[in-house]
Amino acid sequence: MAITEKGARFGTVGGAGLEMKVENALQGMLNGGRQEVRKKGGRVETFVLYKDAKGEEAIPLDSLCGGRVTVAMEVMDPMPHILIAGGGHVGRAVAIVCDTLGWSHSVFDVRSEYADGDRFPFASELHAGSVPEFLDGEDSESMARFSDVLLLGHDWAIDQEILLGLVGSLNIGRRPRVGAIGSTVKWNAFRDSAISAGITEESVDSVRCPIGLDIGADSPEEIAIAVCAEIMALEKKDDSLD
Repeated sequence: MAITEKGARFGTVGGAGLEMKVENALQGMLNGGRQEVRKKGGRVETFVLYKDAKGEEAIPLDSLCGGRVTVAMEVMDPMPHILIAGGGHVGRAVAIVCDTLGWSHSVFDVRSEYADGDRFPFASELHAGSVPEFLDGEDSESMARFSDVLLLGHDWAIDQEILLGLVGSLNIGRRPRVGAIGSTVKWNAFRDSAISAGITEESVDSVRCPIGLDIGADSPEEIAIAVCAEIMALEKKDDSLD
């Protein structure tokens, strides 16, 4: 059986008492945080299907069936799903790295020729159109299907339009993380615009800019590696991303 952080349940291990014990154990693992789960690994529990069973090696259940059931439990982290906003050279390189890592990626671009299946054959979603058209079809809940939004546009004005639309509506500390390619000067200009538009400093400062690990990356391919490595590092240490 499987349960999600939001409480959805799939499958069964059979038996009301056993099911409840396993479900509670799984929920406890989810609530314990990713860091703690990774440190300890999974859990293996043995349950005795008899109410009067004794012993320290197994957990007795309120049952008369008899026998034992051993259950292995682990937390499965979803792979990142990256929304690449800007299908240019860096965006395409990021998509290739995502494919190599087994991550999902989707693409948005205001230019239809930069968000098509020939350029991104393995994209989960392709969105071509204006920024308002894209944002009008999304909200904080639907955007949570993405782990990260990477703003890699050819025009900073377009990146800024997306940022202003996203940052004001997303929940801080929840999916997706937002990052933008660009210099410190460019970021400061955006930050001033965002605050002038009424977006809180806390929301603005949740955006990463510039993105990517500082490894001296220059080419699109090197930048893609730096960006995806940063996302991997965030995934490994972030136990608050829902």
